Amino acid sequence: MNAIPTILWLEDPNVFAVNRLPAHSDHHYYETKEEAKNKNEMKWRYSLNGNWKFCYSNNPTSRPERFYEAEFSCDGWGDILVPGHIQMQGYGKPQYVNTMYPWDGIEHLRPPEISKENNPVGSYVKYFFLPENMKNKQVYISFQGVETAFYVWLNGEFIGYSEDSFTPAEFDLSPYIKAGENKLAVEVYKRSTGSWLEDQDFWRVSGIFRDVYLYTFPEIHAYDVKINASLEENYTKGNISVDLKLNSNNGTGKLILEDRNGFVIASTSFQLDEIGKCQIDTPFLWSAENPYLYNLYIELYNKKGNLVEVVPTKIGFRKFEMINKLMCINGKRIIFKGVNRHEFHHRKGRAIGEEEMLWDIQTLKRHNINAVRTSHYPNQTLWYELCDEYGIYVIDEMNLETHGSWQKMGAVEPSWNIPENKKEWLPIVMDRAVSMYERDKNHPSILIWSCGNESYAGEVILEVSNYFRKEDPTRLVHYEGVFHNREYNDTSDIESRMYAKPVDIEKYLKEAPEKPYISCEYMHAMGNSLGGMHKYIELEQKYEMYQGGFIWDYIDQSIVKKDRYGNEYFAYGGDFEDRPTDYGFCTNGIVYADRSLSPKMQEVKFLYQDYKLITNKKGVTVKNESLFSDIKDYFLQYTLYFEGKETYRKTVELSIEPNKEKYVEFNLPDSILSEFGEYSIITSLHLKEDKLWAKKGYEIAFGQTIFRVGEKQINRTTIGNPLKIVEGDVNIGIHGKDFTVLFSKQMGSLVSLQYEGREMIASPPQPSFWRATTDNDRGFSQEYTSGLWFAASLGRKCIEVDFEQHEESAKVSFTYQFSISQTLRVRIEYLVHKNGSLTVKSIYSGAEGVPPLPIFALVFKVPAEYEYLKWYANGPQENYSDRSMGAKLGLFSNRVTDNLSNYLVPQESGNRTGVRKLCVTNSNGKGIEIESTILPLECNVSPYTAFELENAKHHFELPNIHYSVITIAGKQMGVGGDDSWGAPVHQEFLIDSSKEIIFEFTLSKC
Repeated sequence: MNAIPTILWLEDPNVFAVNRLPAHSDHHYYETKEEAKNKNEMKWRYSLNGNWKFCYSNNPTSRPERFYEAEFSCDGWGDILVPGHIQMQGYGKPQYVNTMYPWDGIEHLRPPEISKENNPVGSYVKYFFLPENMKNKQVYISFQGVETAFYVWLNGEFIGYSEDSFTPAEFDLSPYIKAGENKLAVEVYKRSTGSWLEDQDFWRVSGIFRDVYLYTFPEIHAYDVKINASLEENYTKGNISVDLKLNSNNGTGKLILEDRNGFVIASTSFQLDEIGKCQIDTPFLWSAENPYLYNLYIELYNKKGNLVEVVPTKIGFRKFEMINKLMCINGKRIIFKGVNRHEFHHRKGRAIGEEEMLWDIQTLKRHNINAVRTSHYPNQTLWYELCDEYGIYVIDEMNLETHGSWQKMGAVEPSWNIPENKKEWLPIVMDRAVSMYERDKNHPSILIWSCGNESYAGEVILEVSNYFRKEDPTRLVHYEGVFHNREYNDTSDIESRMYAKPVDIEKYLKEAPEKPYISCEYMHAMGNSLGGMHKYIELEQKYEMYQGGFIWDYIDQSIVKKDRYGNEYFAYGGDFEDRPTDYGFCTNGIVYADRSLSPKMQEVKFLYQDYKLITNKKGVTVKNESLFSDIKDYFLQYTLYFEGKETYRKTVELSIEPNKEKYVEFNLPDSILSEFGEYSIITSLHLKEDKLWAKKGYEIAFGQTIFRVGEKQINRTTIGNPLKIVEGDVNIGIHGKDFTVLFSKQMGSLVSLQYEGREMIASPPQPSFWRATTDNDRGFSQEYTSGLWFAASLGRKCIEVDFEQHEESAKVSFTYQFSISQTLRVRIEYLVHKNGSLTVKSIYSGAEGVPPLPIFALVFKVPAEYEYLKWYANGPQENYSDRSMGAKLGLFSNRVTDNLSNYLVPQESGNRTGVRKLCVTNSNGKGIEIESTILPLECNVSPYTAFELENAKHHFELPNIHYSVITIAGKQMGVGGDDSWGAPVHQEFLIDSSKEIIFEFTLSKC
């Protein structure tokens, strides 16, 4: 420990670890087997988490340079919580950028330079007393994660230095630790050489954000454990080998293998200078479907035969390999139904804990997600343990991304790319690979090592790939960046691309490929998105070598902040006066930042189902597309609905082996389909017993069919008293028992609809062609390409008013002209019936030479007291023409405010497709009913107009709620989601503005 610390290490790629101990496995160890079995707190560890003294400096010049000295007083300093980020605790500010480096435009830097002035420093001090059981022993310290570089001192003596934010850094404290009070000092820099390698799409923060603890060990200690649980003879024989690195070989070892019920099934002894081995026949195999884990206890005895250490580990027997160009798990073709997942919390940033991880893993399992890519850095150890236990396939990705060094504003320009072929960057990059591999090597959930993310390609990353292959032939190696430089194609065992369109993927798969394909990032789920996801899922059945993908991404990265009035809101880039920034591009989750589900999850759960239920009116074909699981853990339920109301339900026990199917015939009573109208049958699979991730009865999959029996006739013309019609100079009034309808020739619209003296029209109906722009719309420049429709929705000219009086009804029609096209016409016809209902027909004429329509709808406002909604439509969550496969036709209820989804930037949300009927009422159940007459509608009821949403960049900018805004649409374009920076909505989900569109509905009182 004779190195002299210098600030120059921060920008020297050759200095990234001074006095740091070699990386090793992340195992626990105990004194006895009983302690290990009970998962007791480790006596050999002592946590230093909690409050530390802290001083924040804007730059190195202003830092308290000699704060580490034993006599330096920190009494006047503030406190900070460890683990935690500096910027999340009131010091400095977080900054969000995506691909560009956070200093772009501030300083002209090139690797490995760092700023001398814009480099915040956190000075941490922790005073502690050494626990009794650690006295007179070797004592070490482990920092599980510090961002991005740090120096360590103990009692005034320099201990070490480390970079790499996401793997442990450990140091020997023994020469300077003492029995009394100790002063631990840590100096953390936000910028270092490592910052050039950590250009991930996330918030740029710093600090000690993972656990810190002291540790020691007994006289014989396995400081590294390498376990290989292999399979042979057609996956029916399991071999275990245990390779230990020890501080002393002077003793013996014993392996004890127990099943999950605690029964010993194998036991063997070995010398500590040998590899411990044992074997079992017909082991239960580990997979995401059946994550069977054995308990392996490694016991270490000293030369006297006394037990001194027990290492408990969980092992899974599984074989992941390439067979005939296909990735296979235990001999079966695997399909990754995955997500990319950042470690994130809306208040704690990346300093998440067990509570958040448990919520995440259970949420993945409940929604049929079987795989995670740790984008783009190694996660905390607990996450891998949970993936082992619950059953999640993992692509473990090393901490490397240099996006801004080769891609500028979307263009590939690698003139100063790192690490490329620059040998001076090889050691620091390889160190990150070694640290990840050594820590994580024993987790069965990890199937693939990833060489990082979006760092272009070159010799350095190729060497990393070869390192993984050499050290671990039991796993494959992934790296997407070779797509940009095929000279280094051998870096990746898998063809992996980001955001390729389905047609581009098909092209690859049709051309006799050499590698299987995965979409390491697809379906950019920014804001209201995920439209067209089914097009990717369909490739899984069509092409064997398409083996799934990983949605970008799992959770919104937004941070809680307070507005000027002290109210909390979810903030994104730029809200902390952070510049440069990429603003709201950090909000791509299928889960909101507060860990509530986004409506998009409805579609994910359905499309990722392992069990397909193909339902018709007579029965259901249940396809078991799992690899290893009989369907007997679930019961089948089929439910008959008439006009959305349940009329019959039955459950069925069944057993279907993997890759098999069975037809189950419905035994419906003969008389149950006697009434004319619409029926639906929903079939579903539910858990028979509790699982780790869900309770008994939880629905994991469903299918549905919709059919009609006869034609339901409604005769509105003979109901009610004769109409009283008053045609004035300006208005046309139509009056009946308990209702009044008033049309204005001057306004060119319906202006009043009163039922029982209650006025329902707060703002007259008007044709609308504009929806509040979604994030994907903005990425496609919708406001530029289709902005004419924005103007058309704001202004129109009524050129014709027609009035027809009939014996049983009266009809008023308005024809509108628009400045965007001389030929475009919209005609709205109101047919008023004697019972007070109105049949409303909206006709769009079509027009040449105008851009595609975002929406064709009729919009009007009712007073805000009408906030209760009952739907007979597709639901329960919002859905769109290209994101409705996961929706069920049924009766649902919610409130108007529920339809404003929590997308960070206000935008179109809350739509329902397949609307047969919608009731909008007040708390007394009074209001209006909207019912489709020709075809199902698309409807939305929102607290805000499309224009109010369009003008707000945050939810707190929206006005107070005064109305319920009803949008009744014949058609709305899909939301898209292939990417959020230019990908259009797929053609079949666009609206051809040149063609006629007609939709019709009735308005009546509830």
